Amino acid sequence: MSLCFSFNVSTLNSPKYQSHKAHFYSQFINQIQVNSLSHSLPSFPLNSSLPFKFSVKRINPIRASTATSVEATQSSFRNKNPKDINILVAGSTGYIGKFVVKELVNRGFNVIAVAREKSGIRGKNSEEETLNQLQGANVCFSDVTKLETLEKSLNDFGVSVDVVVSCLASRTGGVKDSWKIDYEATKNSLVAGKKLGAKHFVLLSAICVQKPLLEFQRAKLKFEAELMRETEMDSGFTYSIVRPTAFFKSLGGQVELVKDGKPYVMFGDGNLCACKPISEEDLASFIADCVLGEDKINQILPIGGPGKALTPLEQGEMLFRLLGKEPNFLKVPIGIMDFAIGVLDFLVKIFPSMEDAAEFGKIGRYYAAESMLVLDPETGEYSAERTPSYGEDTLEEFFEKVLREGMAGQELGEQAIF
Repeated sequence: MSLCFSFNVSTLNSPKYQSHKAHFYSQFINQIQVNSLSHSLPSFPLNSSLPFKFSVKRINPIRASTATSVEATQSSFRNKNPKDINILVAGSTGYIGKFVVKELVNRGFNVIAVAREKSGIRGKNSEEETLNQLQGANVCFSDVTKLETLEKSLNDFGVSVDVVVSCLASRTGGVKDSWKIDYEATKNSLVAGKKLGAKHFVLLSAICVQKPLLEFQRAKLKFEAELMRETEMDSGFTYSIVRPTAFFKSLGGQVELVKDGKPYVMFGDGNLCACKPISEEDLASFIADCVLGEDKINQILPIGGPGKALTPLEQGEMLFRLLGKEPNFLKVPIGIMDFAIGVLDFLVKIFPSMEDAAEFGKIGRYYAAESMLVLDPETGEYSAERTPSYGEDTLEEFFEKVLREGMAGQELGEQAIF
């Protein structure tokens, strides 16, 4: 049984309103900071037995064509008005997905948001909370990891689809979870969307896949390749692959620690991993641009935020300047992480169940050393100049907000591994 809703929740309270950092990395930093001072997306299957517990008034009716009118989607959806364009969003309650849904709704598109019955960090959000979070969208509760379930849910929903936007991403970065979400579930959204007439697919990927050393990167690349092959087999089908750099939220992990007097921790000399961070809102806006932007058809689109690329050293200097404090850095040799990873790799040979722990260590090491910028194929070096900028939100403004309001409500949860 699938549950789908279309409504505008005006009576519910609206809730307040990622360089990636590994959980392995952040725990390591916290321990170092404390010691230095002393020395100076599980998926949930549908349960048809659960009763419908709340009732809402449908204020904004579905304007989409029925699923039987697939002929409408055969013509170019780009000639339609936004209100007549049906966009299926997979991963709608995820870290970036909820911003994408909001942006698409604000632009007047008819959004069909696929969500789990228990969404959010570790499934803590109820259906009612999810409906409130995705106001203005038509919400369809289903399971993207099960193709048959997803197809039945969408068929029961009874609308055709013009565009699919996938914001799906592994919740942990673990080996099995990466292939289950970054590849299989994302492919399910493509297959289900095409069966309902979708002619364009917008994929939220990651800039780090250009140097694939991790399992989730390999899973993303496999889907990217299959998505591109779809356009070769179907000339009427197009794609846009968005590869963003670092997100603001993932760079804010040390703000409150430094505010409390702890040092700013970095690996190496602080220049190992530069990025052009982009805000969630700006990234959502860019993804929405890909729906109708003909200059973005069949393109791989790396994207960063405004301004120059920033190294961890420069990010720390910015933070101390905003606090009015003298810089206090703690530089840790990257070799320490190499040693830890070596130990974990050895233990996996004895205890296979530690496979994910070893992968988490590798993720932490990757983001401590690799820049989130375009990799220049000619030089093999990361290039800030080749990394496009977009939007207006700056990291400095984000730091200022965190210093005023803290990081409450901005938890990464299981995706803290990134």
